[in-house]
Amino acid sequence: MITPQAVPSRTDPRAPPPGAARGLLPDYNPAATVYWWLLALAGAAALGVSAHALAAMPAQALWQILGACVIASIVGLFPLRVPKTKTSFAAGDIFIFLLLLLHGPFAAVMAATAEAAACAWRTSGRWSSRIAGPAAAAVAMLACGHVYAWLAAHLQQFGMPGEGAVFVATLLFAMVYFVVGPTLVTTVIYLKRQRAPTRAEWLTTFGWLGMGYFASASIAGVLYFAFSQFGITTVLVAVPMIGMFVTSLRVYFAQQEATERDAAERVSRERAVHAEREAATAAQHLRALELSDRRFQSAFENAAIGMALVALDGRLTQVNAAMCALLGQHAGALLGSNLADIVDGAAAPELDLLMRRLRGSEAASFQREWRCRDVSGREVWASVHCSTFAPEAMTESHLIVQAFDVTARHLAEARLQHLAYHDNLTSLANRSRLQDSVAQAIDAHRADPRQPFSVLHLSFDRFKQLSDSLGRGAGDQFLVAVARRLRGLMRPNDVLARLEGDDFGLLALHQGSGTQQAIALAERLQKAFSVPVRVNDTEVHTGASIGITFSDVGYENADDALRDAGLAMSKARADGKARHALFDPTLHERASQLLQIENDLRHALDEGQLTLAYQPLFAIEPQRLVGFEALARWTHPLRGMVSPAEFIPVAEASGLIVQLTRWALQQACRQLQVWRGQSTGADALFVNVNIAGQDLCETGFAELVRDTLVQHRLPASCLTLEITETALMQQLEMGSRTLQQLREIGVGLSVDDFGTGYSSLSHLSTLPINSLKIDKSFVDKLDGVSVESEIVRAVIQLGHALGKRVIAEGIETTAQLDRLRALGCGYAQGFLLARPLSTAQVDAMLPGAPAADAATRAVRPAAPACETRLPAPDACPPYPLTHAVSAVPTQGCPA
Repeated sequence: MITPQAVPSRTDPRAPPPGAARGLLPDYNPAATVYWWLLALAGAAALGVSAHALAAMPAQALWQILGACVIASIVGLFPLRVPKTKTSFAAGDIFIFLLLLLHGPFAAVMAATAEAAACAWRTSGRWSSRIAGPAAAAVAMLACGHVYAWLAAHLQQFGMPGEGAVFVATLLFAMVYFVVGPTLVTTVIYLKRQRAPTRAEWLTTFGWLGMGYFASASIAGVLYFAFSQFGITTVLVAVPMIGMFVTSLRVYFAQQEATERDAAERVSRERAVHAEREAATAAQHLRALELSDRRFQSAFENAAIGMALVALDGRLTQVNAAMCALLGQHAGALLGSNLADIVDGAAAPELDLLMRRLRGSEAASFQREWRCRDVSGREVWASVHCSTFAPEAMTESHLIVQAFDVTARHLAEARLQHLAYHDNLTSLANRSRLQDSVAQAIDAHRADPRQPFSVLHLSFDRFKQLSDSLGRGAGDQFLVAVARRLRGLMRPNDVLARLEGDDFGLLALHQGSGTQQAIALAERLQKAFSVPVRVNDTEVHTGASIGITFSDVGYENADDALRDAGLAMSKARADGKARHALFDPTLHERASQLLQIENDLRHALDEGQLTLAYQPLFAIEPQRLVGFEALARWTHPLRGMVSPAEFIPVAEASGLIVQLTRWALQQACRQLQVWRGQSTGADALFVNVNIAGQDLCETGFAELVRDTLVQHRLPASCLTLEITETALMQQLEMGSRTLQQLREIGVGLSVDDFGTGYSSLSHLSTLPINSLKIDKSFVDKLDGVSVESEIVRAVIQLGHALGKRVIAEGIETTAQLDRLRALGCGYAQGFLLARPLSTAQVDAMLPGAPAADAATRAVRPAAPACETRLPAPDACPPYPLTHAVSAVPTQGCPA
């Protein structure tokens, strides 16, 4: 954080004369005065807004913010003065930036203001500066903090990983803050001077400040990641380390200034000695040389960075205390050793080449960063600068080596590199690393087809059930365990990565026939996971669905290879899970078709291409029409009729099913209202609308149902929502609140495909279920004696015992209907009785409708045939009506 004294003040002849203005701003011109007041008011507003926002935060967060403010204030009392400039800054920016990452802009505003106030109080005696500095800090941090939040959010939207987005946004924030903060502070000074600063003046004055902000942002980012993983302990450990770093930097700056002063004094005195040398005696000349040597020795021995004198053959002839501390060795062990002995062996050839260039006068100096050898095994990185050195006190030329410890920076860079290419949970490679490896394998295969490879995509079956039942922590333990098991099966050249969730990717490099080797690898992996994985003392049985693609496909980029392996994995899972599947081009074609269907379905919903067909539901004894099931139909402008079996799964996978359900619910209720108004016998009819499991998880779905019924003035009893047994059980926990709300509304729930899922009696008795639909697969086998017949009998008896309506669907023969009547089934639906109908066809069959009698008369000759299909007692509406429905062409309503 800078202070207003960062820019040197000059007397402007156009400024008001002393005594012309009194009080707080005695030497400010009108423009500077107005700007100062605006800045002070803006700072007060920023503090007020921030304090109000923080008031709602939990106590633990407020204690953390208060602690950071106290630390920043204390550090602000000891600002660092940058050598060769009049700029001073406080190292509390590390904690301010960390507070921004942890608790947002408002918390950072409080810490930045506290630090600026402490720094201004310490460095300036003027109240105008003591007010302007904190005000500028508050305004700058409030504005730039929100810029950081915006950057972090948008970088993640553009696909950058979460930690990478945070780190990049932090560095960009530091750059913006470097521009905004000094500008707010120094504008008042340049308004007093009535001129703008030059670029050179700006960089000279604030260059070190920008470097400080950038370094503070980097350290804050690393601390944030460590805090996210290890908690507050990381920050508590880092505080004394940062304090030691700041203290070392202060000592270093002081040493620099002392060295520069000594050097200046030495130059000045040497010039004096040179002027006197012509008249001085040989003794005086000798004393001057001895004095110069003592000063060099003092500067050499007391330097804060490591220094050594090296003979031209590489021997160390003199080292200072800082060099010994850097290398962790005492002077006796270093003197006489070779310079090549203190750097890592990998750097020895480069060092030898650079030394030969110095000895041959091909270069005057060099600078490199090398890993150094430490006898304790500690990893040490040093920035090494070496140049020729020939003082008069020495009989031969030497090299002077300066070494500055950069270990912390290298470790931070290595950590960031690891985070960029590895998964935090499993420590495996991540998707980025796998993509790079696959791209290299593609290039190698194109250069030499004898280097085949395969890409495998693994996904573990029932992982979601594991997380839902045992918790997310157990899911993470499972992923760590399977990653360890997978790693044990890999060959040295294979690259194993965690893609996301429970999906893993594998690049396998082969020799010879890659296909057989990849299949053998997949079988080995599946065999390995036939053994249960232990999680929290629980044995978890799982299997892996594996998709495989090969280099023979002729890939141009890694994304295509990973995509095709994923498509093959989806095929393996669809084929029955716990198996592997090979990629073939038809999978890509199918994926493209599904994507096209999804896009067309979006347009269909917007452009009104969808309609509803209504399949009648009948009571068997007495025989009568009781309601309809609304079925979605899609007439594509180019493809014609699209089967629901094709577009409904696409709607469920893409999330469009929610919009489709809303549309169907609205259309069915509207149509039922019309029928109730135009037919005297339609008041008792109900309509069934199919819903998906996702609908039960939608917030506000029950309110939508209630509003739709109110809008169309329909009683809740006339609407039944149909959901498959499997979907209901899968969403039972998440949809329990919605089911309770539907019970309160009075809307019925029908379990479709009953008998094919895994519902329990307790659910049937507690959920708002009013009907069970026997699946067609059981009805199909009712023509003879079979196990399915007993299942149907059991379902009917169960429904009667629980007071539920039992509906048999898919009835196509008279024998099936007779059997259901004998078993006591109450309701029926199927092509034998009626196919799905258009609204016009339903209009013609409704009791009391104008078209009903005409439709009945039109089919009177067919009455005997109808009697053979569905005998009807005289007291019930004649089933020739049903036969008439079957005989009417079902245009636009495919089976």
